[in-house]
Amino acid sequence: MQSSPSHQNEKNVDHFNALVLRHKAMLWHVCSDYNLGKAWNTEDCMQEVMANLWRSFDTFEGRSSEKTWVWRVATNTMLMLQRKCNRDLSTEPLADNNESDTPEEQPDEGQQQLQQLIEALPEKDATAIRAFLDGFSYKEIADMTGSSVGAVAMRIARTKRRLKQLYEEEDNTLNI
Repeated sequence: MQSSPSHQNEKNVDHFNALVLRHKAMLWHVCSDYNLGKAWNTEDCMQEVMANLWRSFDTFEGRSSEKTWVWRVATNTMLMLQRKCNRDLSTEPLADNNESDTPEEQPDEGQQQLQQLIEALPEKDATAIRAFLDGFSYKEIADMTGSSVGAVAMRIARTKRRLKQLYEEEDNTLNI
């Protein structure tokens, strides 16, 4: 007996909701990692990521882990939004909606500085180091970026050195 299309759709919605619940913290972290100016707050970014996850949900083939796939969709969405924001620098929001953020959600000064340094990196370096900082293994990062494990290890080592150099140029010391 085959299930009806509406029953199949309900099943997909249930699976999608479960996927989002399993990875909600990681999604929030990815969305809050990117500084898109005043035009986008973390909640707006989450909505955009969720929409892209839903649109591509049926195409997930399981060739990578679910976590890796979700991270990649979220990161690609954020990179697309970042490029859009860079093109639309003249666009200003009508109001700042960040007033609801609680102090514990705000990154400390060191985290903010690290995020700024990462934003100054080339896109591929920034993506790799963000994945590394999010706890992904070199193999997972290689799968996400379509690189070899050796290339990922080299990119991360070079990026860490570059971040340390940038940080020290600002008369700070950093233990990476």
